[in-house]
Amino acid sequence: MSNEQTNSPLHGVTLEQIVTSLQEHYGWDGLAQRINVNCFKNEQSIKSSLKFLRKTQWARDKVESLYEATF
Repeated sequence: MSNEQTNSPLHGVTLEQIVTSLQEHYGWDGLAQRINVNCFKNEQSIKSSLKFLRKTQWARDKVESLYEATF
């Protein structure tokens, strides 16, 4: 394992944990204000957000950056 990976604040944290933590912290509306994606505005569920974020790298990057900045 590289040092970069083990030193990452996201090491060992799943995407589901990230989305759940952010949703609990900001709420769906707060997330939608910070990251302009429909899964935070319309279909507001962890499941639909995970489905979108797993196939949309730019959005996932933004979510991970917000998580790092928040926690």
